[in-house]
Amino acid sequence: MHGMAESDHAASQTCVTQDGQSMRSRSLAERKTLLRKDVLAARRRLSPADRAAAGRALLTAVLGMPETAMAGAIAAYLAVGTEPETSALVYALWKRGSYVLLPVLLPDNDLDWACYEGPESLAPGPHGLLQPTEPRRGVTGIASADLVIVPALAADRHGNRLGRGGGSYDRALARVGAPVLTVALLYDGELLDQVPAGRLDQRVRAAAQPGRGITRLG
Repeated sequence: MHGMAESDHAASQTCVTQDGQSMRSRSLAERKTLLRKDVLAARRRLSPADRAAAGRALLTAVLGMPETAMAGAIAAYLAVGTEPETSALVYALWKRGSYVLLPVLLPDNDLDWACYEGPESLAPGPHGLLQPTEPRRGVTGIASADLVIVPALAADRHGNRLGRGGGSYDRALARVGAPVLTVALLYDGELLDQVPAGRLDQRVRAAAQPGRGITRLG
């Protein structure tokens, strides 16, 4: 009887632990969802002129980093929707002679990578994306970059990054070497004191904002 009681107690403890983990996980997901809604609502209030101006300021900030001048290969992205404009930044990096890699979204939400060879090398992709048509380098292509520029809805002073929830950039950033500078492009006001993050969420090492320029994180 005593053995059965211990077994029942252990099973009960396991259930409590699993339920607790599930509740914590739901809480994290809920906090991320609420923050995403707030940020996206604020972004929708920005005009196209606001987004273009933010893009110009971010271009200046990124081009002014010493890591940009020294980078032979740079992983970047083309903005979609209400994200700060990046097409001019991508073009400027390419014209400076950097080897620019852009993402190609795969069916499982992972990211392949291909070279940018000017605006004519792009074609429409899923979810309104423009994607490079050059030969693909594989999901590990990002590992060859000396500088990585990524989208984000928000980030915090520790480097935690909030994305759109698909996990694409968390997988991609996990393949980037520790010494490589990773920069999230944000609007002003999106660098927060704290962003909800779990163990699979990958951090960035810097944030760029139109009004504040580059902030080193972590």
